[in-house]
Amino acid sequence: MEIQDRKTDKRKVEGELMTGRRRIAIGMEDYKEIIEKNCYYVDKTLFIRDLLDKGGKVNLFTRPRRFGKTLMLSMLRTFFELDLDYAGKKTDHCHYFKGMKIMKEGGAYTGQMGKYPVINLSLKSAKQPDFAMAYHVLKEEITGEFSRHRYILRDEESLTEADREKYKRIMDRKAEDVDFVTSLKFLSDCLSAYHREKVIILLDEYDVPLENAYFSGFYDRMAEFIRSLFESALKTNNSLEFAVVTGCLRISRESIFTGLNNLKTDSILHTEFGEYFGFVQSEVEEMLSEFQISEKKEEIKEWYDGYLFGKSPVYNPWSVLNYVETAVSDRNAFPRPYWSNTSSNNIIRELVETADPDMKRELECLTAGGVIEKPIHEDLTYGDIRQSQDNLWNFLFFTGYLKVVKERLETDTIYLTMKIPNVEIRYIYRNTIQDYFRDILKKADFTEFFQDLKQGKEKSVESFISSQLAASISYYDNAENFYHGYMAGILSRMEGYEMHSNKEYGDGRPDLVLLPFHPKMPVIIIELKWAGKFSQMEGLCDTALEQIENRAYDRELLEEGYQKIIKYGICFCKKNCMVKKQKS
Repeated sequence: MEIQDRKTDKRKVEGELMTGRRRIAIGMEDYKEIIEKNCYYVDKTLFIRDLLDKGGKVNLFTRPRRFGKTLMLSMLRTFFELDLDYAGKKTDHCHYFKGMKIMKEGGAYTGQMGKYPVINLSLKSAKQPDFAMAYHVLKEEITGEFSRHRYILRDEESLTEADREKYKRIMDRKAEDVDFVTSLKFLSDCLSAYHREKVIILLDEYDVPLENAYFSGFYDRMAEFIRSLFESALKTNNSLEFAVVTGCLRISRESIFTGLNNLKTDSILHTEFGEYFGFVQSEVEEMLSEFQISEKKEEIKEWYDGYLFGKSPVYNPWSVLNYVETAVSDRNAFPRPYWSNTSSNNIIRELVETADPDMKRELECLTAGGVIEKPIHEDLTYGDIRQSQDNLWNFLFFTGYLKVVKERLETDTIYLTMKIPNVEIRYIYRNTIQDYFRDILKKADFTEFFQDLKQGKEKSVESFISSQLAASISYYDNAENFYHGYMAGILSRMEGYEMHSNKEYGDGRPDLVLLPFHPKMPVIIIELKWAGKFSQMEGLCDTALEQIENRAYDRELLEEGYQKIIKYGICFCKKNCMVKKQKS
């Protein structure tokens, strides 16, 4: 009956979606497309009001990946941009903002609609294996923007003949490198002359080519190009109305923004725009109501909430949208770590691999739901990341892998108390730790340990496991699963044996059974326990051995003719292990 009800629910939801309900715009980053296709849009248009009221000449917004930066720039472009094509066709701005919050803010704001020429450039595609390819892609982006505004070439009075020829050379990819360095400044001058209005510049994911170049070994060349491009476009540009730049990190010590005294930075630490990147509680509740899945409120909060941008608690928008799309199709679907499939987790891997004993304890504390306190500074460089452990924690904080709980000022240094934001991010940490363990296990030599195990040398087995645990990174809030997985990972490599985990034997399911390929070799049965206190370990080892006997785990094995069976009770407490063997 339950299965039939689930099928009925699914058909009902699919029917509702087919009869006009707005759909979730997964992967859509173009504001116009979202509106034109009647997709669900969380109204962030009051960002326009606050940008005009509080913004600077050049505004840098740093947020984690997939928190709505690209869509926000697309919305700004749709609102502010005037002539869009060669024919001079104007956007129907009111159509795109009908019913949006900005339309209720008065003429001081709506009067800015369709007023300015806009230069819109994304740097995210410059994630390439070498400088030549990355530079080529960036030039393609620039020439594409020149081509988009080629309508200005029809006016022979706005541009000199020399400027017209230079414009064509850049647009046709025939310009010298020096022309591309100053190309955004040149384009803004041309647009301003044509439209007789200053220009808005929108630059998305400015740090992607820098991050990629650092890890690929051509950072200095890329930083030099980006620095020169930005200096000419943003520093001494009389044709500039204002600019909005987005990225994950503020990179200033490499002088990307050298001398840019008109730069206003808005990071996740101290922000006037916290609610505009990510979804606030009321927006999530409204979305769940729209799609009639309000009963998912607590589940979605546990998995995807927990970020704090300035004073604004927010959800991860990418994960929420994916979750809602899944849930409306299948109300019984489990939440999943959607963000882990979109963001690079290399920095967590590096943290795990390079962790000293103190950092291992901190990782264990975090994955168990605890907090750590670290000094924080916003001006990171990619070269700095590996210089200290504090820099690694800073990087994780600003890229969304940690959230601030509280902050304090000591002399001239800000200290943040931080924790893992939610279940989704905790999954990324744990999965990375597990992958690291698997790699370590592949490289380790367990020959002596396996021999001790087969010979019943419980003290040697105990000593080996304890030494392994001492060098590991554990999490204890689901300790039984951790220790079970840890032991299964080791024992799966034991040659000449087939490992069974939680398989039925006798009157129950032993944790681990190692079956030899040859009946004269010993069968090994292991029952695992976890203790909250060291004083409980020996008693729990005895309990494990009693369980093996009472539930007759060896019954079928004896009937099959195996000649020797070794039974172990193993108990863990934090990074300690006790092993007891059933007496013959």
